[in-house]
Amino acid sequence: MSGPISQPQGAPRALAEVTTLPQLLRWRVALTPAAEAYRHFDNAAGRWVSQSWQEIDAEFERWRRALAAEGFAPGERVAILMPNGIAHIAMDQAALSRGLVPVPMHAVDNPDSIAYILADSGALLLFVDTLERWQGIVATGQPLDNLKRIVCADAAGLVASDVRIVALDRWLDAAPGAAAPMPDVAVRPDDLAAIVYTSGTTGRPKGVMLSHDNIVANVKAIAGRIAAEPDDVFLSFLPLSHTFERTGGYYYPIAAGACVAYARSVSLLSEDLKHVRPTVLNSVPRIYERFYALIMQHRNAAGSVERALLALTLAVGGRRFDARQGRGSPSPFDRLAWPLLKRLVADKVLAQFGGRLRVAVSGGAPIAEPVIRLFLSLGLDILQGYGMTETSPVVSVNTAEDNDPRSVGLVLDGIEVRLGENDELLVRGPSVMLGYWHRPEETRRVKEADGWLHTGDQARIENGRITITGRIKDILVTSTGEKIAPVDLETAILADPLFEQAMVIGEQRPFLTALVVLSAKAWEQERQKLAAGGKQGEGAERADLLARIAGAVKAYPSYATPRAVWWTLEPWTIAAGLLTPTLKNKRPALEHRFAAEIERIYAKKPAAAPRTAT
Repeated sequence: MSGPISQPQGAPRALAEVTTLPQLLRWRVALTPAAEAYRHFDNAAGRWVSQSWQEIDAEFERWRRALAAEGFAPGERVAILMPNGIAHIAMDQAALSRGLVPVPMHAVDNPDSIAYILADSGALLLFVDTLERWQGIVATGQPLDNLKRIVCADAAGLVASDVRIVALDRWLDAAPGAAAPMPDVAVRPDDLAAIVYTSGTTGRPKGVMLSHDNIVANVKAIAGRIAAEPDDVFLSFLPLSHTFERTGGYYYPIAAGACVAYARSVSLLSEDLKHVRPTVLNSVPRIYERFYALIMQHRNAAGSVERALLALTLAVGGRRFDARQGRGSPSPFDRLAWPLLKRLVADKVLAQFGGRLRVAVSGGAPIAEPVIRLFLSLGLDILQGYGMTETSPVVSVNTAEDNDPRSVGLVLDGIEVRLGENDELLVRGPSVMLGYWHRPEETRRVKEADGWLHTGDQARIENGRITITGRIKDILVTSTGEKIAPVDLETAILADPLFEQAMVIGEQRPFLTALVVLSAKAWEQERQKLAAGGKQGEGAERADLLARIAGAVKAYPSYATPRAVWWTLEPWTIAAGLLTPTLKNKRPALEHRFAAEIERIYAKKPAAAPRTAT
């Protein structure tokens, strides 16, 4: 397929005219056919390869024809259980072009949750990465008779015991060819464009129904706030089943004409960052926290001169950031010192992100202030934003020119916000979901007749800028009547590199307890320090951990300081059912898993209020 592509009659000539997701892709392909669209690592060739918009559209055409041959009616569901990559978006685009509804699923989710979503959505087709994954789903015993076709990307060892299963290459090759591209099935802006399931922190995940208009409206609003350029490169590693990545890292780059490079895996993320050298990064706070922990560990092991240089860089860089935001002005010393400090320190640290990153967006959870301040001081613009699956997802975001790291930014154009009872943030606008799939009662509970969505988050709104202050459902009420937001405390604790994971409990208990997963390397170093100071044994270790935790949460009231701690080196995982696929704690599951340990803690007298670590 070569040569210029002409716009079909009546096709949009600007992003403002786009109303559906198939239109968005067709518009982009026609506008910049030769520009780089996607980059991925070819394992067979052992190298990164690129595809232009015209080339990727030709690839999508094979998938459109294969899916059309299944004969599904518009509105039927197609489930995608694949890691990020060309195959995932090819099936997504094929489904959209046929008027079908993609159901993206977390590639790392556990089989029980996957089987539930397949049954709940009534998907007719499942696109799965491996035969082993499918066998794990079958082993749950969940009836999945609704599935008419299972397309398996890696069908090694496939035995034709189930006529529904077909290897991907055979499925694509069996599709009828044609001289002309297949026309898209007509869809309306209010037609379903996806059913995206929530991560299910407190129960079964709910299917959020998002229309073409929901997603396209959010893409346009993002474009009006953060302008990506055609020469930008996004590195995609958050799951495409996460609305943050789906809208901000997949559909929005199509609108911007930017390139998306697909990371090989989270374990290889550090290598991919250095090779791809992205200019834009969407991430959850945990990734920034991990880099922060590495920087702190390096600082602690460095000599006095290197530590002093880092401290000076952060001090000067912090003042420069504040000055750029209109909060003070840089001194003559800062102006003279920064070029040298940037070259000696900041550039070397940021080289871990590839050295070209101009903007990094953080969403999905709060980010600890020490973490974001460090990167802002080094010259990396990390922009906090706020959203939820039910809002397609972005509601607000900071910008490089107006960045208050304590907030989640200004509301996007076209979106309304206000505070309801108990300071709950309410949102209304074109990106608010149609409702929950097959759950009309729950839809009515969170979405009012006039369109206002109840987010469940407490907030302050000042001049259009949102600051999230807590989560209504997650508020702990101790037996002494104190109300505490555990997520805030957990975020603060995780700013200490010693702690890999944390959950604070204390509902109807006399004091708070922190359950934590420790960094094995950092904990061994800490125990050696304790031993060198003559402090050994479980009691000394507990006192040390409580002091570290107290130091991390010292900005909060004294009653919010955990008085007990239980620790382990064994990470909480998605596979064990303790984390959601977006790495949030499953609080009920964790409390159930560690019920015996929790009961032993509360059977004892609490520790005295710990001193903060020095």
